[in-house]
Amino acid sequence: MESHSQGSSSSFSSLSTYIAALAHTPARIAARAFSVSTSVEELSRVRARSGSDMRRTLCWYDLVGFGVGGMVGAGVFVTTGRASRLFAGPSVIVSYAIAGLCALLSAFCYTEFAVDIPVAGGAFSYLRVTFGEFPAFLTGANLVMDYVLSNAAVARSFTAYFGTAIGVSEAKWRMRVDFLPDGFDEIDIVAVFVILLITLIICYSTRESSVVNMVVTAAHVIFIGFVITVGFWKGNVKNFTEPADPVHHPAGFFPFGGAGVFNGAAMVYLSYIGYDAVSTMAEEVKYPVRDIPVGVSGSVIIVTVLYCLMAASMSMLLPYDALDPEAPYAAAFKGEEGRWRWLSNVIGGGASFGILTSLMVSMLGQARYMCVIGRSNVVPVWFARVHPTTSTPVNASIFLGIFTAAIALFTDLNVLLNLVSIGTLFVFYMVANAVIYRRYITVGTSNPWPTLSYLCSFSLSSILFTLIWHFTPPGKLKALMLVACAIVALGILQLFVCLVPQAHKPEFWGVPLMPWLPSVSIFLNIFLLGSLDGPSYVRFIFFSALAVLVYVLYSVHASFDAEGDWSLIHKNIATLKDLEDS
Repeated sequence: MESHSQGSSSSFSSLSTYIAALAHTPARIAARAFSVSTSVEELSRVRARSGSDMRRTLCWYDLVGFGVGGMVGAGVFVTTGRASRLFAGPSVIVSYAIAGLCALLSAFCYTEFAVDIPVAGGAFSYLRVTFGEFPAFLTGANLVMDYVLSNAAVARSFTAYFGTAIGVSEAKWRMRVDFLPDGFDEIDIVAVFVILLITLIICYSTRESSVVNMVVTAAHVIFIGFVITVGFWKGNVKNFTEPADPVHHPAGFFPFGGAGVFNGAAMVYLSYIGYDAVSTMAEEVKYPVRDIPVGVSGSVIIVTVLYCLMAASMSMLLPYDALDPEAPYAAAFKGEEGRWRWLSNVIGGGASFGILTSLMVSMLGQARYMCVIGRSNVVPVWFARVHPTTSTPVNASIFLGIFTAAIALFTDLNVLLNLVSIGTLFVFYMVANAVIYRRYITVGTSNPWPTLSYLCSFSLSSILFTLIWHFTPPGKLKALMLVACAIVALGILQLFVCLVPQAHKPEFWGVPLMPWLPSVSIFLNIFLLGSLDGPSYVRFIFFSALAVLVYVLYSVHASFDAEGDWSLIHKNIATLKDLEDS
């Protein structure tokens, strides 16, 4: 086993030391990959690596505003049309309700962690104190990529809506480059400009960003109310069941069946990534115990209601097969009689406004994730720096802003959406597992295997249920297999409840009905993961493999160096105490 006595010199000081460090990679992985941090360390020593502190200036209403502003702009105005046209039809309303329930259960899990560990790291910090460094890094890397890709998608959608608002086709805003592959051949300068502008704003101040967000979000909610009202007033209920082209497209409220509803739910899950951004602001909240539960869960509930109403409004305005997947609400008024055509421009302008607030909140979140990942030394600590004047993570904000702009410049919206959903579902699945593990295990005193066995068994039964649902032909046999699988899963859950006691209960706020609600969240996330297509998994595996490569070649060595120095300090202090006692 490699000694930490080498920790005082960097593994990256020269090529020879790096090669020597690589020779010790297996030992370092064994030492660091599943080493857990503690709540006290995250709030003190780890947090101190940023230099300056992020000021606590936010209240519960700021968090609700960030959540509503962050989710609404990204969700309805980007994914609703695509999910309805390709997967769910009018039943996209149910898709939003299912995705909202899944998000709310995940929000409960996030809230328990955020109240106990009010730092800016979100899921990364929660998993680091539960499962260790490597699972946290793998999850954090996927989550940061989620933010980057979703922000790039939303920025490209902004171009479509802004073009509609001023009556100029989005094709005129984009330049086609023939030698680039399909999906990456349309250059979007407007999306790049918007991302870079918001990057400058969020670098200035979190408090001022909140004020701007509150004003813009209030105006946006008024606009949403207008859209909902017009949709119910002008729309026709027959569009819930009758397509525009019944010869080529199925009819009914569930034209693609139950599978279509869940496929749509998996896609619109992108809409709820904003509440996770709210949890990353825990370090800047004045009263975390009170404000975080209200801010996170409250914003998810409000947004779910708005999503369902807006999806119903859209479905009444046009048959699902007549929607424009890129800009469904604006297109719903195109081609109508003259007295309604102006609404297309108004909706385009309002949607553009909402997308700007969504981008700002998400970019605030991605920067704070990167900042805390930098604090753990698995990426350069340069990302962790908080500017002493603005009290914001300027380095992380600028780097990710440029990275997001580069992706938005080339990548088509369709390429981005499924990859974002699969990464988000994976992260939420991990956090649901972590909150159960943390409740039932006290490191060093509790036997972890009963809890780990339960989590693995319940996940496997959920995977089996999902595979049967998607790949078994309809019929009695399928129904019997699903019922049997559900009974087995419930039996595993009840057995765990009866045999394994909770090791501790949260001091301030905890997920109710433990472990039932987190287990339902685990099942829903797995089920929605099963609704995604094969190429999404290929891209997800590619990015995960890339994250593993980065961890093996860089992160584990940087972490070993940093923690080795700290271990020497602790060892020296312990030696001095022993000498004093003797």
